[in-house]
Amino acid sequence: MESDTAVRRIKPVGTHYNVAQANNDGSREGCGDNGYSSSGDPERKPEVNLYLLREGLATSLVCVFIVTLWGLVHLSLQQLVIGKPTGEFNAVRARQHLEQITSVGPRPVGSPENEIMTVGYLLDQIEKIRVETAAGPHQLTVDVQRPTGTFSIDFLGGFTSFYDRVTNIAVRLEPKGGAKHFMLANCHFDTVANSPGASDDAVSCAVMLEVLHSLANQSAPFHHGVVFLFNGAEENILQASHGFITQHPWAKQVRAFINLEAAGVGGKEVVFQTGPENPWLVQAYVHAAKHPFASVVGQEVFQSGIIPSDTDFRIYRDFGNIPGIDLAFIENGFIYHTKYDTADRILTDSIQRAGDNILAVLKHLITSDRLADSSEYRHGNMVFFDLLGVIVVAYPARVGTILNYIVAAATFLYLAKKASLPGNGGGRYVRDLAFATGVALLSWFVTLLLVLILALLVTLMGRSMFWYNHFYASICLYGTAATGKMILIHTLAKNLYYGGVRLVELGDLFFDVSLFLWCCSLVWLTQQGLCSAYVPMLMVAFPLVTRLLLSQEFKHRGASLKYSILYLLGLALPYVHFMFLIWVVFEIFTPIMGRSGTEIPPEVVLASLVTLTTILLSSFFLHFIYLVRSTKWILAGLGSVFIIMLLLVSGGFFFPYSGSPDSPRPKRVFLQHTTRTFHNLQGQVESRDSGLWINSFDYTGIQHITPNIPEINDSIRTHCREDRPFCGYPWFLPVKFLSRKNWYLPAPEVAPSSPVEFRLVSKEETSWGTVKMTFSAKGPSHMSLYLMPHRGASLSTWSFGDGTPQFDLSGEYFVFYSHGLDAPTWNFWFEIQPPSEPDPSGPEGMISVAISSHYFFGEDRRTAQLEEILQRFPTWAFPSYWVSTYSMYRY
Repeated sequence: MESDTAVRRIKPVGTHYNVAQANNDGSREGCGDNGYSSSGDPERKPEVNLYLLREGLATSLVCVFIVTLWGLVHLSLQQLVIGKPTGEFNAVRARQHLEQITSVGPRPVGSPENEIMTVGYLLDQIEKIRVETAAGPHQLTVDVQRPTGTFSIDFLGGFTSFYDRVTNIAVRLEPKGGAKHFMLANCHFDTVANSPGASDDAVSCAVMLEVLHSLANQSAPFHHGVVFLFNGAEENILQASHGFITQHPWAKQVRAFINLEAAGVGGKEVVFQTGPENPWLVQAYVHAAKHPFASVVGQEVFQSGIIPSDTDFRIYRDFGNIPGIDLAFIENGFIYHTKYDTADRILTDSIQRAGDNILAVLKHLITSDRLADSSEYRHGNMVFFDLLGVIVVAYPARVGTILNYIVAAATFLYLAKKASLPGNGGGRYVRDLAFATGVALLSWFVTLLLVLILALLVTLMGRSMFWYNHFYASICLYGTAATGKMILIHTLAKNLYYGGVRLVELGDLFFDVSLFLWCCSLVWLTQQGLCSAYVPMLMVAFPLVTRLLLSQEFKHRGASLKYSILYLLGLALPYVHFMFLIWVVFEIFTPIMGRSGTEIPPEVVLASLVTLTTILLSSFFLHFIYLVRSTKWILAGLGSVFIIMLLLVSGGFFFPYSGSPDSPRPKRVFLQHTTRTFHNLQGQVESRDSGLWINSFDYTGIQHITPNIPEINDSIRTHCREDRPFCGYPWFLPVKFLSRKNWYLPAPEVAPSSPVEFRLVSKEETSWGTVKMTFSAKGPSHMSLYLMPHRGASLSTWSFGDGTPQFDLSGEYFVFYSHGLDAPTWNFWFEIQPPSEPDPSGPEGMISVAISSHYFFGEDRRTAQLEEILQRFPTWAFPSYWVSTYSMYRY
């Protein structure tokens, strides 16, 4: 590394630079004129002094810049309501609804809490609104729907769903003269077992009740109507919404929808999906929303499938062929679907902003002519994003494409002009740019590789997920490692390879490298048709304009303090928006690592995200590395932080979980007290056992559980029996690919009061060579059916979905069943093509059929063994528990 007073005399082949001695104060280094100008001109231009940054000043400027923008992002997130509420939406009354709905506790489908208590409360409140507004210009009609249906969905690898008499409460609000066109507003009031579901999704239903109250009290009649759907079976993988949109007579008049969901608890609700197409919906949100919060990036990330979640949006889009807007709370996903999702964790301001937005957007749409005939406005997508929640920018995707290509063309013109300057003949600038780009890409690759090696080391030390309860610890470990590695590589390049080139020239060159790389990503994303291309467009346009405006300052004074400050100010807008997107990514993906199963190494995921974030954020700071006279103290500081953090992490000072009431970070564990029964081809019981089946839904498995409950250890870890459907265990959903590590602790048999009644009703050969088998099943509200044709056999048709067996999961089929109250016996059939010859190495017969039952509520949900072991779990664990059975048959 060069010292602060180092001066280099440059004598490249064919060129000559005059270098003056540095000032005595060491604040700047003198050199010839800046850039790739004609240095070989015998009439050399007058000597000028060009500043180089002090190491401490450069570090301070960049740190203040990053911290200030990060602070602005968090300030905007805390500013839930902008301005004073209009008074049209009463958040206090909505909170009372929220507290009443959640007061009954968890509300799984089929439970009295869901089907009777919550339904009763909602109907009472709707009736009060109807009576109160009966004299007004609107009429309100209520219909309780209990549909039965079936469909297949490519979620969690794909499976088929069957539902029977689940509950929907549909409320139709329209002018007294009637309406032909309707908006749909959707929420769900059911929950997963063991969670009161305040954020997911009781708060949305509370908001909808108050929006209904406000709209029904409007004095002027609307042009169109609204259907408010309070659906009672969303957590059963979107069943009730399917029942409404495919079977309810009102569904035919629905032209668009707004869906209210949650992937976290409280905060701001974000628009993360719109469409398909129909850009007028985005325009309506932009025009009407009081507190906008939206991002097309979120939409494209969510629809890519990398987030293991789905909403009713998919059902309305795919089965109803109607466009919509999907909104969700995303903050604090650590307690999503846990006992901590309580009403007191949702701020009244969160309710207020959600209500203001939804009320305003609905009012706008039901007075809009576009709702009646949207065909003229149907095609095309929209680029949309908000700036710190203050304003939303939205424009058609085709305009975005033109804008992107204009910015890209301007960038390439800027670079081409540099290449054509005198003194850059023979492709000198192009060669230098290409080589510098290679250095930058090499630094990125080496940085990512070494940080991933570090992540694997942390995993091997048994310290995985140390950041789950200490997020900034991951920044201090992986962020410092990534930053230090990149600075080191560029410092070595500067001192070893570029030793004979002026530092100001190098700073200029590496700014062009950053611009070029962002421009390449802009062109590629635009060619892929992604609306998210607006991000690199911003990251190219603002730095380019800033650079052009400061070109004279840089040319005559170099990296002066004035230039550095103005340069950072020019980057502020794209960087603050980019940092908001970074917040969204970490706010979503960090909690997801706590429920993504035992197979995905979270260290690799988070280390990759931190490294990529560091690479992207540092892109336009690269040239500062070449404009600073030394990096030794920066590297020493980063290295010290890294070593201290590595020692702390390896010493186990950061425990992943927390049971703190103020900020819980629970470990998710699923416990099923189950009895398994296996029958042979003759129908006789081949084997039978009972136990506590334990699933950890994060990578650490039972590593932290064993010290508290010694009998839960790796000696009782299960092994998949490939000859049994779904390994012979009662999977509630087809997620065995996410959690291959599970444990089975022997326990007494379970004896539910309503055991499954499962039988083969008939078996007959068809004239076309298949065997048709008909079954009946009666049991609790939740059951799972597993079908595993043996080698050489195949399912040809069945009574589910559209009649064609779908989503063969490695030779197995999964059917998810649920019912509401008073459901009849479940009857189904399938046809199977027998194998041409038996498989001597496989199981007997042509198919294995298994059915599992799941008792999520009532007395059947608990056993003495479950109660005893639950008391021994530490406070930082959240064990979700129930009783189940599994029975397998060969045919």
